[in-house]
Amino acid sequence: MRCARAAVLAAALALWAGAHAAAPAAAARRGEQVYARCAACHALAFDRVGPHHCGLFGRKAGSVPGFDYSAAMKHAKIVWNETTLDDFLADPMKAVPGTTMTYAGVPDARDRRDLIAYLEQAGRSGACKGAR
Repeated sequence: MRCARAAVLAAALALWAGAHAAAPAAAARRGEQVYARCAACHALAFDRVGPHHCGLFGRKAGSVPGFDYSAAMKHAKIVWNETTLDDFLADPMKAVPGTTMTYAGVPDARDRRDLIAYLEQAGRSGACKGAR
């Protein structure tokens, strides 16, 4: 009886682990679609109208060398992580009053989570290897 329960428990744990491992990948795929909205001004590995996103996590806001940030962004006391990105993406002008990023934000919480998952995954990808 114990062996049967152990086998059932092991199978259930394997299913759970597989589902949870697939969840971040699915979120990142959805997030890549959300990132298309950002692509008018941003790219992963190079600056455009907005700064690049490679190396975003753990970076202080307004600190990409050579990028011309607004004074508000340069003086923001933000270090980018899941929480600070979620707050900023929800309403950039509220999070950093005076920012020159005129995008209204990503109002849907799931879209923001998926976008953040994509940015995390992309930051570890080949697209960001060697990017400044």
